[in-house]
Amino acid sequence: MATSNLTSPEGEVFEATFQTAPHVFGATRAPGAMDQSHRLLATKEGEIFCYSDATGNMVPASGMGMGLYYRDTRFLSGLVLTLSDEAPVLLSSSAERAYMSYMDTTNSDIWDGAHLVVAQQTLSLRRIRAIHGRMYERVRVKNYSDTCVRVRVQMSFAADFADIFEVRGLRRKRRGAFAVPRLEPTLVRFAYRGEDEVYRETRINFDDPPDAMEEIDSWVRVTYEVALEPGQTRMLGLAVQPRVGQDPLSHKPFDVAVHELRRSYEDWERSCTDLYTDNELFNTMLHRGLRDLRALETTTPHGPVLAAGIPWYVAVFGRDSLLASHQILAVNPDCAKDTLRVLAAYQGRQLDPWRDEEPGKILHEIRLGELAGAFYVPHSPYFGSVDSTPLFLMLLGTLYKWTGDLDFCREMLPAVEGCLSWIRDYGDMDGDGFVEYLRRSPRGLANQGWKDSGTAICHPDGTPARGPIALAEVQGYVYMAKFRIADIFDALGDQARAGSLRAEAERLKKDFNEAFWNPEEGYFAMALDGDKRQVTTVASNPGHGFYCDIIAPEHAELTARRLLQPDMFSGWGVRTMAKSAAAYNPMSYHNGSVWPHDNAIIAAGLKRYGFHKATNRIATALFDTARLFEYQRLPELFCGFTRRSPNRPVAYPVACSPQAWAAGTPFLLLQAMLGLSARAPENLLTVNKPVLPSWLNTVEVRNLRVGRSRISLVFRREGEITGFSLMEKEGDVRVVMEE
Repeated sequence: MATSNLTSPEGEVFEATFQTAPHVFGATRAPGAMDQSHRLLATKEGEIFCYSDATGNMVPASGMGMGLYYRDTRFLSGLVLTLSDEAPVLLSSSAERAYMSYMDTTNSDIWDGAHLVVAQQTLSLRRIRAIHGRMYERVRVKNYSDTCVRVRVQMSFAADFADIFEVRGLRRKRRGAFAVPRLEPTLVRFAYRGEDEVYRETRINFDDPPDAMEEIDSWVRVTYEVALEPGQTRMLGLAVQPRVGQDPLSHKPFDVAVHELRRSYEDWERSCTDLYTDNELFNTMLHRGLRDLRALETTTPHGPVLAAGIPWYVAVFGRDSLLASHQILAVNPDCAKDTLRVLAAYQGRQLDPWRDEEPGKILHEIRLGELAGAFYVPHSPYFGSVDSTPLFLMLLGTLYKWTGDLDFCREMLPAVEGCLSWIRDYGDMDGDGFVEYLRRSPRGLANQGWKDSGTAICHPDGTPARGPIALAEVQGYVYMAKFRIADIFDALGDQARAGSLRAEAERLKKDFNEAFWNPEEGYFAMALDGDKRQVTTVASNPGHGFYCDIIAPEHAELTARRLLQPDMFSGWGVRTMAKSAAAYNPMSYHNGSVWPHDNAIIAAGLKRYGFHKATNRIATALFDTARLFEYQRLPELFCGFTRRSPNRPVAYPVACSPQAWAAGTPFLLLQAMLGLSARAPENLLTVNKPVLPSWLNTVEVRNLRVGRSRISLVFRREGEITGFSLMEKEGDVRVVMEE
């Protein structure tokens, strides 16, 4: 039943209808476990991304969250192409270039009653899709028969304007106002005014006027009557523009858009350290990671930042952006500067329990959709992350070690002071020296470390830990953060502040090793609960302590050994939780799955303690994993089933791919195997016992930035010995072997 009219910001009046959602949205279910034979294609640039099936269609009833998204809203929930009412047959498809995808299909038999009018595999139908300010699609139809062929090419479109939280399963009783689709000769427009009073519009422009255009139950179907002589080709073009409020419209031609995208990727790759090895599959893995990181770059009012992952987390994430930037400091430190600037701009200013905000705290996540604007969810921004704040300090301190950029550190000083104050005044809730978390927001996260699912922090019998909870890895982050920031204060001439921070860090290390060590298990507790009881479930969390250097030497060997025992190490990587735990489930998000970034941090830390064989064992497992995933791309996570010959790693049903800290994983692993670290203020690059695995003989590192210098090195393995030599150098940097 029609409601009041809907008016655009420019004053155009649309007939409004559907007080509740159209049937398109109602047909969608929350993404969950899905048949992995249904391969999906992810294409992204900037704030726009699309998620389709392998043929290029977006099917709303699939339950896979397919669609075209912009600023946390689905602007296209349905896009289905048919040939004379028949679905095309898939030949091949690829989204290897994250900004562009290709779908090659052909026709099945097309009948007119009992008469076969087009035999199967007569037509080649290629769809090329690219995103640059809008989604472009070119559809090429070619006739490979020796007779004239007539076929109807039909494309059906729907827009449910669902918020990303709704796509992921959140339900609400009311929705905003939907406009009746407006049809013009070469333009289709869907419009919606949400409960946040924001006008959103989907504009579909066609290069050529369709032969027919009609609305059918909230869908719009366009038809092209295509007649092709033998060998003839017909090209059909369209562009889909998502628009919020008075966003400017893009009029860039397809060829110009694609050219600019290619140049942008080339510029990004030229700005990065050039890594080359004698293993072509590993080279592909590195190149894939580099391109995926560029694809995840997302614009904000305060500059670019790495989004967390496609499809569910194309947004600013404190923890994810910080960790991914940390992983690639040796590859491109500019990402770290961008991330720190953006997160400093959004730093907590006030006490706001709804958003779990506190002064000085670094955010967890920002969402720009209707549900955040209408206060259904607190993500505007939401601050429920206990580790983003120390990770901010950790990244800045490590960035200083690589760049020596004291001017940038001065720029960040207000944010640094805010972070340190938050750790002291709010992070340590009971004054025991440990940083804890406790949810305040009724719509916030119960668990606020990187394992933030509801059952992730639990006792060995499966009972969820009661808050406030002090996580093992968070204490490590705080320890490293204080040491690294102390170096900056030293450089700024404030030795007293530097000394105070180092003393605090040393006290924390002592207290951590006393309070978290579990002698019965020979391992650290994953957390302390609200009663200061150890949460002794064996999990990967304490492994991050190696990277942060908080683990006392007397506990190091037992801890390292425990991480690689069969109930923790699956053969494909270290599990998030041991098989011996009551809550273990290899198909869960955090209770037995394998996360590449988790493994990379653990492996890099083990190298710092001299366990280079363990480092290479984990690196080898992840390399083997990447080889068996599409495009040699590591996913966000995968299932923790034990590796048995000749099986493959088992995919997690709804893992993000590409995902930022999975894309950064191979770079941190390679840095660890080579033993590279920097002390730019001292004009030093240090190399600590490089050890290459059996599948790498040579690694070239070119254009590595250390402070204002650039250096190129080559590492070579001969038997058990890995050595290195200098290829070229620009500047005064020195290379020092370090034990």
